[in-house]
Amino acid sequence: MAFLASCDTQYPLTHPHAASAVVMVPPVHFKFNAQTSEDNGFQHALALPDEEVKTRAMAEFNNMVMTLRRHGIDVVVMEYPDSDPATPDAVFPNNWFSTLPSGELYLYPMACPNRQLEVKPERLMAALDKAGYAVNHVHKVKCHDKDEAFLESTGAMVIDHLNQRVYAALSHRCDSILLTEWAAKVGMRQVVSFNTEMSDGNPVYHTNVMMAVGEAFAVVCDEVIEPAQRDLVCNTLSEDKTLVSISEAQMNRLCGNILQLRNRHGESLIVMSLSAYSAFTEDQKRTLRQFGKLVPIDVNTIETVGGGSVRCMMGEIFLPRHQTV
Repeated sequence: MAFLASCDTQYPLTHPHAASAVVMVPPVHFKFNAQTSEDNGFQHALALPDEEVKTRAMAEFNNMVMTLRRHGIDVVVMEYPDSDPATPDAVFPNNWFSTLPSGELYLYPMACPNRQLEVKPERLMAALDKAGYAVNHVHKVKCHDKDEAFLESTGAMVIDHLNQRVYAALSHRCDSILLTEWAAKVGMRQVVSFNTEMSDGNPVYHTNVMMAVGEAFAVVCDEVIEPAQRDLVCNTLSEDKTLVSISEAQMNRLCGNILQLRNRHGESLIVMSLSAYSAFTEDQKRTLRQFGKLVPIDVNTIETVGGGSVRCMMGEIFLPRHQTV
């Protein structure tokens, strides 16, 4: 854990923790991604034709968009023409950008070549502008000390906006130097980085599949955190949040890949997959309901083949609205 004594900027003290709007990208080229499967053990190929997999994924995507909108969340769909180069994982946009209430848009380096093709800032800004959101500055995150260093946005980092704190499971997709540089640049107060090991001996590929941080709750698969670092992570989370500990089996059902949102009426929602909802115990669901309405959504094809779930499918929008004259 590191406290950052000096920062390039001041992280917005009024930054809301839960977004009311998200960017989503349709799974136009969706299929099993062999490149990402090298370190993502959550991916599993289905014995179905690629076209059938894509059709099912598109139906799940459309249902999720409708469900979020029905619950009062503004969903900005960034269209993805079928003529673009193949990007099997484009349905997970949270890995390549993030936003701040000051109008900052950050773009992040992706580890896999076919995921690097997803980074379309002009198309993203056009979709945001059309929806009424203002981007004032664009920042490209890169490491000056290494030729190849990756930091896959809110996949690699789980951010506690209220405490200006970032949690990160170090991996090939989460470089420690780049993490610290980013945190200092945006004005984070504290970095809590740690190592993980799953039962197969591999590290967790993304932090956001093993943990989630809400306004007053946190979900974490603490059993995969290196024992010497486990108490530090859990004690830090518990400072001002109710902690829900999940098992590795629950993590594999994507119980960690959930996201708290606040709709246009200010109501708290906790969005999760149907698989995650079914895997949480009744006591755990009772605890989570204290902090928001549980919104389970069936994305079985996407999370099975893609290895990511509903949180990965939503890029949070914290940008200001355009000023009207």
